[in-house]
Amino acid sequence: MGITELFIAGGVVMWPLLAFSVVGTALIAERIAFWFRVTQRQRRVVRDALSAYQQNPDVALKKLQANADLPIARIFLAALELEDPNPEEFRLALESEAQAEIPVLKRFNVVFDTIVSLSPLLGLLGTVLGLINSFASLTLGDAGSTKTTGVTAGISEALVSTASGLVVAMFVLFFSNAFRGFYLRQIALIQEYSGQLELLYRRRYERGSRHASTR
Repeated sequence: MGITELFIAGGVVMWPLLAFSVVGTALIAERIAFWFRVTQRQRRVVRDALSAYQQNPDVALKKLQANADLPIARIFLAALELEDPNPEEFRLALESEAQAEIPVLKRFNVVFDTIVSLSPLLGLLGTVLGLINSFASLTLGDAGSTKTTGVTAGISEALVSTASGLVVAMFVLFFSNAFRGFYLRQIALIQEYSGQLELLYRRRYERGSRHASTR
């Protein structure tokens, strides 16, 4: 049985399942591209920015501005672009921007959770509808006769819709859990990198304060 025949056999619930699979695949592709970009470039950008900041903050600022499509670069810029902040203001800027980046990192998680939750339920609905069609096609005296085409079609609808709902849910769940793992790892890295930048800024701020007091 081909894909088209399976889709038709699955009944009406196959249409929302098809929509879920298309939407889920498109959003998964976007998240894969996002996380690939972050994981490939972030460590190098942070290393170069922190190294440059110790020598020349302006160079670090330009480096970060050139990579402003990365969440960590936007977090650093939020603090570094402040005008002469004290260490507390610098830390608050880092923390505030980190909170603002969370929705970007968790983007589409609600959609993924909805698809994972609803797909099996749609499959179950297809099962119920298929069984209803089977019993509606079965009349007394037909059992054992050749008039069981409706029963067979109803059973096919029940099985195909159930399997389809489970496949869609498992496919999206796999990637959703992977993206959730990337998110948790990213939060830990943001805290680590922000702490390193804050430490460098505090040292520079204290050196500037001591230098000003000796004049």
